[in-house]
Amino acid sequence: MTVREILKMGDPRLLRIAPKVMAFDTDELHLLITDMLDTMAAANGAGLAAPQIDVDLQVVIFGTNTVNPRYPDAPVVPRTVLINPLITALDAKVENGWEGCLSVPGMRGVVPRHARIRYTGFDQYGDAIDRTVDGFHARVVQHECDHLMGKLYPIRMTDFTKFGFTEVLFSNLNILDDD
Repeated sequence: MTVREILKMGDPRLLRIAPKVMAFDTDELHLLITDMLDTMAAANGAGLAAPQIDVDLQVVIFGTNTVNPRYPDAPVVPRTVLINPLITALDAKVENGWEGCLSVPGMRGVVPRHARIRYTGFDQYGDAIDRTVDGFHARVVQHECDHLMGKLYPIRMTDFTKFGFTEVLFSNLNILDDD
């Protein structure tokens, strides 16, 4: 098990645009994914993008197959390896929702995201993935794929009165109930 260091907001390496993966089913790619899964599990994450561990490739993982302690009220999202993703919004509906990030530890903010999306890409073996999702699943995919474009969730926020330290926000439940 290899748990890698997760880069934190402010590190310029998080702002780079990741190139596509060109070779699938390689030892290097499998090792990267194993390290990402170990790192995500150790941090109780709902997802992780390769750029967060200083690997400039279009690789994201997400899902837990169990209830996530950082998102106890969220539905389970199937564990997925998604490479070279493409996201298409399926309608104009946007939903606001609370997000956190392993690269922005201890903080949460309300982020607008497309409510329903289709995402395509490949798994680590080069097999095609094509899914239509909504809700928390759609939010997690969009969040992780933003990392591949050098974007952290605060960049997407429109109301900074709903941004702060998790421990403060959750101790003041009336702020969380304003959504």
